[in-house]
Amino acid sequence: MTMDETIARINELAKKAKTSEGLTPQETAERDKLRRVYIDAMKASLVGHLENTYLVDEKGNKRKLTKKTP
Repeated sequence: MTMDETIARINELAKKAKTSEGLTPQETAERDKLRRVYIDAMKASLVGHLENTYLVDEKGNKRKLTKKTP
């Protein structure tokens, strides 16, 4: 399933959840699984962007971003 298909299905389930009909337990589980897939993909994308990001100071020196530890 592509990300566009995943998002479309999440939106379908969200619309159905807002109706008086609601979601079945299977659809709720599917929605939760699809949301987790979407969130994990967005986090991976963000990490990829940050790993290729450099800071440039006034003198033109490039410095790679470092991970912060909590």
